[in-house]
Amino acid sequence: MAHVSGEVEVMLQAMLRQLFQSVKEKITGAPSLECAEEILLHLEETDENFHNYEFVKYLRQYICNTLGSMIEEEIEKWTSDQNQGEEFGYDTLVQHVTKRTQESKEYKEMMHSLKNIMMIVVESMINKFEEDEMQSQERQEKIQKEKSNSYCTDNCSDSDSSFNQSYKFCQGKLQLILDQLDPGQPKEVRYEALQTLCSAPPSDVLNCENWTTLCEKLTVYLSDPDPVFSDRILKFYAQTFTLSPLHMTKEIYKSLAKYLELYFLSRENHIPTLTAGIDITNPNVIYLLKKVRLLNEYQKEAPSFWIRHPEKYMEEIVESTLSLLSVKHDQGHLVSQKILDPIYFLALVDTKAVWFKKWMHAYYSRTAVLRLIEKKYKSLITTAVQQCVQYFELCKTMKADEVLGRSKPCGNKQKTFYYSGQELQYIYFIHSLCLLGRLLIYTQGRKLFPIKLKNRKDSVSLADLLVLFTQLIYYSPSCPKMTSPGHLENYSPASMVTEILCILCDQKECAIECLYNNTVMEALLQPIHNLMKGTKAAPNCSETALIHVADILARIASVEEGLTLLLYGENMSSSEEKSPTGAHIIAQFSKKVLNEDISIFPGSEMFPAVKGAFTSVCRQIYGTCEGLQVLIPYSLHESIAKAWKKTSLLSERIPTPVQGSDSVSSKSQESQNIMAWEENLLDDLLNFAATPKGLQLLQRTGAINECVTFMFNQYTKELQINRHKKFGYGVLVTHVASTAAGAVALQSSGFINALLTELWANLECGRDDVRVTHPKSTPVDPIDRSCQKSFLALVNLLSYPAVYELVGNQGLPNKEEYSLREVPSRVIDIIDRLIILNSEAKIRSLFNYEQSHIFGLRDFIIDSLSVERNHVLVRINLIGGPMERILPPRILEKGDDPYPWPMFSSYPLPNCYLSDGVTRNADLKQDNDLGKLLLHFKMSDKQSEWIENCRRQFCKMMKAKPDIISGGALVELLEEFVLHLSENPSECYFPSVEYTATDANVKNESLSSVQQLGVKMTVRYGKFLNLLRDGAENDLTLVLKHCERFLKQQQASVKSSLLCLQGSYTGHDWFVSSLFIIMLGDKDKTFRFLQQFSRLLTSAFLWLPRLHISRYLPIDTIESGIHPVYFCSTHYIEMLLKAEVPLVFSAFHMSGFAPSQICLQWITQCFWNYLDWIEICHYIATCIFLGPDYQVYICIAIFKHLQQDILQHTQIQDLQVFLKEEALHGFRVSDYFEYMEILEQNYRPVLLRDMWNIRVQST
Repeated sequence: MAHVSGEVEVMLQAMLRQLFQSVKEKITGAPSLECAEEILLHLEETDENFHNYEFVKYLRQYICNTLGSMIEEEIEKWTSDQNQGEEFGYDTLVQHVTKRTQESKEYKEMMHSLKNIMMIVVESMINKFEEDEMQSQERQEKIQKEKSNSYCTDNCSDSDSSFNQSYKFCQGKLQLILDQLDPGQPKEVRYEALQTLCSAPPSDVLNCENWTTLCEKLTVYLSDPDPVFSDRILKFYAQTFTLSPLHMTKEIYKSLAKYLELYFLSRENHIPTLTAGIDITNPNVIYLLKKVRLLNEYQKEAPSFWIRHPEKYMEEIVESTLSLLSVKHDQGHLVSQKILDPIYFLALVDTKAVWFKKWMHAYYSRTAVLRLIEKKYKSLITTAVQQCVQYFELCKTMKADEVLGRSKPCGNKQKTFYYSGQELQYIYFIHSLCLLGRLLIYTQGRKLFPIKLKNRKDSVSLADLLVLFTQLIYYSPSCPKMTSPGHLENYSPASMVTEILCILCDQKECAIECLYNNTVMEALLQPIHNLMKGTKAAPNCSETALIHVADILARIASVEEGLTLLLYGENMSSSEEKSPTGAHIIAQFSKKVLNEDISIFPGSEMFPAVKGAFTSVCRQIYGTCEGLQVLIPYSLHESIAKAWKKTSLLSERIPTPVQGSDSVSSKSQESQNIMAWEENLLDDLLNFAATPKGLQLLQRTGAINECVTFMFNQYTKELQINRHKKFGYGVLVTHVASTAAGAVALQSSGFINALLTELWANLECGRDDVRVTHPKSTPVDPIDRSCQKSFLALVNLLSYPAVYELVGNQGLPNKEEYSLREVPSRVIDIIDRLIILNSEAKIRSLFNYEQSHIFGLRDFIIDSLSVERNHVLVRINLIGGPMERILPPRILEKGDDPYPWPMFSSYPLPNCYLSDGVTRNADLKQDNDLGKLLLHFKMSDKQSEWIENCRRQFCKMMKAKPDIISGGALVELLEEFVLHLSENPSECYFPSVEYTATDANVKNESLSSVQQLGVKMTVRYGKFLNLLRDGAENDLTLVLKHCERFLKQQQASVKSSLLCLQGSYTGHDWFVSSLFIIMLGDKDKTFRFLQQFSRLLTSAFLWLPRLHISRYLPIDTIESGIHPVYFCSTHYIEMLLKAEVPLVFSAFHMSGFAPSQICLQWITQCFWNYLDWIEICHYIATCIFLGPDYQVYICIAIFKHLQQDILQHTQIQDLQVFLKEEALHGFRVSDYFEYMEILEQNYRPVLLRDMWNIRVQST
């Protein structure tokens, strides 16, 4: 044993006393010794003064003196052992040194010595404590005697635990108390004994051998005829529940539950009957309810701590509870009267079964509860189901007012002291409903079904119960309107069932098993069926019931599995289903109520709410591509637009209320209701913009400006789209900005102005409240994190149609002077102030010149300054796919030469940026498979067989030898195949157009500046590929001029304010440029091919200028300015993406970006700069040979190829930048041919039907 000097011992004792005094409150509040130890072990984490305690300082110095030199040596040794170029983290060093120290001999000797010292000090402190205890024992007993005459007060809580109690509770003392508590003792003796028991520390009582006997006695004393004494016993129970550990409270709880069980089973007790009801002013009832409430309070608290104790404790509590609640009286001797069971009283104090909800929450307790219910207490579930069945039958057979009379808690506003039998049954029904609703959430709970009921031939299955729940919504009556809405909604059956079913909808596995089947869906929709037939929905059906059903349907429609059920029914592949699916019924009903073609609840104030609820369900459906396809025949956009216009006129006609008039409040309320309904309809219309085809329908309504303005107003309030959507307006804005009309609407609404103002504030102003104390750091990234949100919003916004509409035909302001307070409000102003900094005035007008200019370049050219400017110049001057061009890096490299790339500032482009690995002009006509395909062109089979044979041979080559299809061979394949198709009337979609112009006729016509720039880029790329010769620029110019004149012959006259509709196609014709290179620069062959190709349906989707203001399109399609590639191809790309690559689809929505916008960009520029030339050829050839739907399949294959990259860039929040900027590395059309063939088998009928119908006027 180590020797400790007296001076050191005294010092250490003082230090320990200081420590314990400081943490006294924490330790005394601990429920057990183990918890107290845990508090001390984690004191450093919880006590901010931990390092100021003298004892802690002593320990730190002791460790430093003993181990300090060894630790320093270990650190030096570890550091010197590392390689010079290798880096290691601080955490690694700490872990290594700590491990070596703990394994050392010095550490073990120190711990041994320290332990011995502390044992001596602690032993001395304990001895001194026992001496003090002996001396204070007499004083403490005197104090206790003085207190013995005072009784236990209402607040029985003991503020101290056994840690600091000087009163020691011995075995003999408890036995004495037990004797004194005997009913034969005088009242004063019993009261004093009870007071002594209440004053004793719970842990001391628990550790006595007589504890079990005490529990038994207390159970008996609960029935003591002396109300004061029995009440004090109950308060002892409450005190024990509050202050004692679980293994003690468990025994108290079991004794209370057992007492109640015996009390209800005993025939001697006067338990109320169902006929008589319950008078809660009766002393016996009051006392019984107190006991049940105390039991219930512990039931609700126990789950928060029982997981920290052995499972058997929890199981004993659960079993004692279930045993009590399963008590049923033998009614044989009572004839007509039914004695109330314990469950009725529990339902009174916990109507919504909160105790069961908490017990079922954790797997730990849920497993035990469900196991015991299944084995021994299934009757509890049976009676709950029975209650629901009985209430439903009551609703069916009785009138609404009679049912309400039997369920006064639903609507009775006055305080009552008496519950009739009918009211008790209703409360029990609500309790049963909540219990069953919670049970159905869990798999093991659902396995308890089917349930066999008395007096019922068939068992109640899971589906039967769900149908019963849905029927309760319709059949249970609405409570009177004069009652308190808050109280009413909490306990009305329809609200309770709706809440339960909505919770089930949120649990995927549960919803699939319970709700997503035809049986339940038919039950939900049956009253709507009846209403449309002109019959009554249900006996007590109200507007509120329909709104509840609509809420459930909207919740179902917001989940993929639920939407599928609504759209296609339970058996998607079954052809036997003749009845319309849920989506059709909902759409028909919504259309009728919107058009007011159906007479339900005439004159009802809530009728607009019914309309809004069901259009909200439709919104969930048509907000998806597949849902819109099903609902298009109902023209809901027209019905909603018509209702909005009508409501808008009403809101304008409402007179301004005159102050002092009696009708002020009513007029004000009417105005608010109309405005709310108008906004609801605008929101419904706006959600058509969630899909490309829906956006086209929205534009046809003429309400896009109002919808976008509404969206902007909601956006400024930072509101979500609706309660069923997880993300905001990002995807809607991206869709809207993909069209010219949408961009104009965004501009006129103030959305773009607000976005630019926010951007300017972030770049040039910063936050005024932090500037002085926290200067803004110089940004290292091209886009500072503070501007990231604004940057991504601009990337989403600035599609080519939007850019042309917003800045087309505008010049830069180029002012001589700019005010420092002048904030850009237009896109052209941003270009002027942040990008084209061509004057000192512009530079001087910027507070943060470098950062703002970097942002400007990055935003529009997706790049920054300095080294990155070189990257920009190379990128915009060099055309090619991922293997065809070499772009300089944007960051400096490590080493002696951080940037070995030459700066590009004048032509020609340095050769180091040109790839040498490009396969150029490969002509492999000698290949046997290619010879077979070419031979097919010479054979004179039946046209249909010939086409299929050619396509089959083409697929075979694309899978086996894709590189063959290039160069001269590709030219011959395309020419022969298109020639044959154009001569077959069944394959021709557009009529033949006579064209007689010659080169001389078009020579003097001019191309737009965009077309001229595109010509130069095309020729430069063609020469790089060795596919074009000198003079190709003039030939391509002539081809483009002929195409413009040829297509102009087929254009319609249209008056529009949109820039894109005022003249020729606004962009460059990349498809014609691609064909010109494929045809090796032969202008005659190129134009002849285009004339033949223009008759085919595929030309509408590959050659975008083909349908620019074309007379072959419906007039409303022309006026919308939306190309079929957008409202047809990209619509189906989004639809298939959701089904085939769901993770990618979700990533787009999380990023607030739309797949349709990037696909439109890829297709418009014919994948230039995204794919290598050979893949561009394969893209064009595949769509021509196999059909325009392959355009969709190729895009899906690309997304599948990019899945991991897309998920990664979604996480780092730059998905838009990645997709717009990066080439499609590693993608080859031929690699995904088999996958695309599967897509063709699954989706071709639907896609081709819609593509074929682009010429059809919308209905």
